Amino acid sequence: MSRTAVVTGSASGIGRATVERLAADGVRVIGVDLRDADVEADLGTPAGRAAATAAIRDEVPLDAVVCCAGVEAKGDVTVRVNYFGVVELLEGLRPLLAASPAPRAVVVASFAAIHPSVDPELVEACLAGDEPRAVAACAGAQAADPPRSAYASSKQALVRWVRRSAPTPAWAGSGIALNAVAPGVIATPMTQYRLDDTARRAALLDVVPMPLHGPGEPEHVASLLAWLASPENVLVTGQVVFVDGGAEAAVRGEEGWRT
Repeated sequence: MSRTAVVTGSASGIGRATVERLAADGVRVIGVDLRDADVEADLGTPAGRAAATAAIRDEVPLDAVVCCAGVEAKGDVTVRVNYFGVVELLEGLRPLLAASPAPRAVVVASFAAIHPSVDPELVEACLAGDEPRAVAACAGAQAADPPRSAYASSKQALVRWVRRSAPTPAWAGSGIALNAVAPGVIATPMTQYRLDDTARRAALLDVVPMPLHGPGEPEHVASLLAWLASPENVLVTGQVVFVDGGAEAAVRGEEGWRT
């Protein structure tokens, strides 16, 4: 069965590896990124999200959307791209996915979603769909003492949105499997400068311990994304799958299974 998939953040890192993996599996891929993509759009702005959605609508049928685009930067761009850029694109494309015989949606979250630097106000503003409030909360989080992480907050909001949305009539009721993956430390342009510096690498792995094989490569995440986006995934939905070499288990232990 021929399939068509959208991959955001397609020009580099996990997004690029996912494009290559899906293409190798015979999937037609529509890449979305700021540049060097089939659809060039800024998912950090409402206009860019609308333009990307409109461009993709011209490419129907659509079977899968894999949202890999993400940033870690100062200011509000982090929350605009990592949360609103993902959720608005998926909501805009959901009617197209629902027309597929095997629709799938996957987002790239992060191990950072469980980090204690998450700002509750920023998370709640995201989940309320209030971008101006989220932008204001982002500024407040970064000015706090100690600072709260806009990146970790945006990723926690994203996984909570996935968990909240996946079992609803709009998603599961339409046959759309919706999941998230949460990578640990992966060698991408976002993290490479830390991995290349001995002190920064040690500090990073102190926060994100990875007892199984240490820092990973984009291809390690892409293989799971490709399966979650495939027709083979029939029953997995609403899940946050950690691709982190055991970091989440090492940090939280049995916490998630205690009654």
